[in-house]
Amino acid sequence: MADVCVVGVDLGGTKLLAGSLDGELNVRNRAHRWVSQLSASELLDAIVDCVEEVRGSLGRPVDAVGFGIPCLIDRSRRVAAVSNHLPLVDVPFADVMAERLGVPVFVDNDGNAAVLAEARSGSAQGARDVVMLTIGTGIGGGLFLNGGVYRGSVGCAADLGHIVIEMDGPPCLGSCRGRGCLEVYVSGPALAKEGERMASLSPQSGLAGAIADGHKLTGAIVTELAHDGDLAAIEAVTTVGQRLGIGLVSIINLLNPEVVVIGGGVIGAGELLLAPAREMVAARALALARDVVRIVPAGFGAEAGLVGAGIMAIERAGSIAAGGAG
Repeated sequence: MADVCVVGVDLGGTKLLAGSLDGELNVRNRAHRWVSQLSASELLDAIVDCVEEVRGSLGRPVDAVGFGIPCLIDRSRRVAAVSNHLPLVDVPFADVMAERLGVPVFVDNDGNAAVLAEARSGSAQGARDVVMLTIGTGIGGGLFLNGGVYRGSVGCAADLGHIVIEMDGPPCLGSCRGRGCLEVYVSGPALAKEGERMASLSPQSGLAGAIADGHKLTGAIVTELAHDGDLAAIEAVTTVGQRLGIGLVSIINLLNPEVVVIGGGVIGAGELLLAPAREMVAARALALARDVVRIVPAGFGAEAGLVGAGIMAIERAGSIAAGGAG
């Protein structure tokens, strides 16, 4: 499939990223859009516009488009049933996009797309049992079990951001009705909130200085200051990393994966985030499962979802071309 050309699209709660991929998984012709607070029709228009920007820069036809989207996918009805952060409710997303783009379209949950990329060619290449968390505006999850993506009975498995780690914790974000979900404690907004708390406790810190200068703290700002050595920012990232570790303890005890891959924008914190998570797993997870698992950053970084969506399009378009079911 070296001569194939597809577009992979990673749709998040805040940002849309698209890019072309060839059969060797080289990503080129990237385009992005900001998508927070758009209506459903505005969101669909932005997606089409972003894909068309990539297509227009290629100089050759596109064989297919793959989408990783932050939705529970009801595969029996072929719809994006619900999203915690975007206005997509019972949308026949693949059919809508195929009609508007005029090419075959394949859709899966963004976490499923990301774990497929990492298991096929990324940090978990060669492993048969992989868990992935993509941490950004929220937390996406993907399971690659016994050598294949696991989607559950109707297609909505692996919503790992909604593991409850505190029964009476704060209300969850978006449309989730839960309380104390992992996503509340471990996400870009959660890191920003922890940064604000640390700034209030450390008025001489870089975090407090950023607020005094009129900046609204974001996870990216907290991460940048932590890498610069600001102790309050480091403490904020460490706390979020420990909370991530608590969630991973339950996941590792339940699934006994070979590899846990952490991706999404928050992984920009690198070892400042992962080291305290590993320490928590080492202290609290059950033996054997604890002893074999590797907890690693995504090999494709923030582009894992895009690459995975492209891989899905390449494989499924190839299956159709060969006379398979697709």
